[in-house]
Amino acid sequence: MKEAILTGKNLEKKYLDNKVIDNIDIEIYQNDFTIIMGSSGAGKSTLLYLLSGMDKPSSGNVFYNGSDINRLSEKQMANLRHDKFGFVFQQANLVSNLTVFENIAVAGYANRNNKAKDVEEKTAQLLDYMHITNIKNRFPSQISGGESQRAAVARAVINTPDIIFADEPTGALNKTNTEEVMDILTNINHTGQSILMVTHDLYSAVRGNRILYMEDGKITDELLLSSYNKDSAKEREKQISTWLADMHW
Repeated sequence: MKEAILTGKNLEKKYLDNKVIDNIDIEIYQNDFTIIMGSSGAGKSTLLYLLSGMDKPSSGNVFYNGSDINRLSEKQMANLRHDKFGFVFQQANLVSNLTVFENIAVAGYANRNNKAKDVEEKTAQLLDYMHITNIKNRFPSQISGGESQRAAVARAVINTPDIIFADEPTGALNKTNTEEVMDILTNINHTGQSILMVTHDLYSAVRGNRILYMEDGKITDELLLSSYNKDSAKEREKQISTWLADMHW
C-alpha cells in the first residue's frame, strides 16, 4: 500500500461568492508523479497552491507527513519550503541580477542545514546534470527560455525536497525544450522524489503515473498508469487522450 506524503481534507477555497475549490479530499503518494489536468478555470493551480502552502484554504486542512501545515508559523512554513518542498513555475522567475550559478546556489544557502561548500559542490553537479555549466556565469537576460527553465528546476531540487510542485513548467517552452525539462523531472521522480504537476499538455502528462481530472473545483476522475518509460510513450499518449475525451476535455 502506498504511503501518502501529502493529504488534503475537506479543502475549500472561496473568492467572494465563487467557490474555486469545492470540498476536495486528496492524497499525494510517496514516489508518485501525479498530474492534475482539467479545463481552464477548473481550479488546478489553486489546488496546487493550497497543497504546497503558498495559499491557505477557506476551510479544510493540508497535512504533510501527518502535520497540518496551516498551523505552522511563517518561519516554520518558510523552513518547510526551503527544506522539503521544491517549486517550478511556467516562468522561471530567476533573479535578474544574479548569475545562473548564484540563482541555483541561493536556494541551497537558504536551507539552514547546508554548508556553503556543500551548496557550491551541489550547484556545480546540478549545472552539469542539467547541461548548463557553460552558462553558469551568465545572467537570466543572457540565456534562452529552455536554459532558464533547466536552471529553475536545478534551483527547485538543490535541497533534495521530498516533493516538487510544478505549475505548467513547460507552458512557455517549445517541443524540444519541453522534452528536455520533462526528461529531467522524470529522472528526478525515478530517483524517489514525488512530483505534483499541473499541466494542460498531453505530451507532458504521459510522464505521470497518476492523472487527476478537475472540473468546477472538484476532482471528478483519475487515471492510474505504470511508471513512465520511453518505449511506452505512444501507447500512454493514446490511453490518456481517450480518457480525456471521455472527460469532454
